Amino acid sequence: MAHDCFDPYAVECYDDRPWYPRPGRVVADAALEAIGLPYSWGGGGTRGPGYGIGRGAKTWGFDCSGLAQYAWARVGVTISRTSQRQWEDGIRIPRDEVRAGDLVFYDSNPRRRGPEHVGIAINRKRMVNAPFTGATVRVEPVDRPTYIGAVRPGVEPDW
Repeated sequence: MAHDCFDPYAVECYDDRPWYPRPGRVVADAALEAIGLPYSWGGGGTRGPGYGIGRGAKTWGFDCSGLAQYAWARVGVTISRTSQRQWEDGIRIPRDEVRAGDLVFYDSNPRRRGPEHVGIAINRKRMVNAPFTGATVRVEPVDRPTYIGAVRPGVEPDW
């Protein structure tokens, strides 16, 4: 029976290929552990959630790039702190090859350099997202109009 992969905890949704890389699942699981934490602009990093800066200064949680940095740190891979720099921290992955742990990027302002938002893929259809001030970390669809691409950090192109 085919699975629609809208249940982020369904094992079938991680990937249907037998050569699925374990580090990506660890990254996705680390991101899923943050579900329900508040979004905090500038918050979080390699050690986990934290107080942000500016409008996030009084909120303990994650912003999008802090969550990505934390999740990849769980497998020993260091990535940059901002979504713009994370866009450069690995190999580009075609949309139909996105799998758990890949970073998925969005840009609603093409006049600014680099993407302004990043999520952590759970599978090809869903991601863990720290969306905006006032929201909490949650699971959302990968596909949206501002999608610009995906990156797999810390791996060689033939991994």
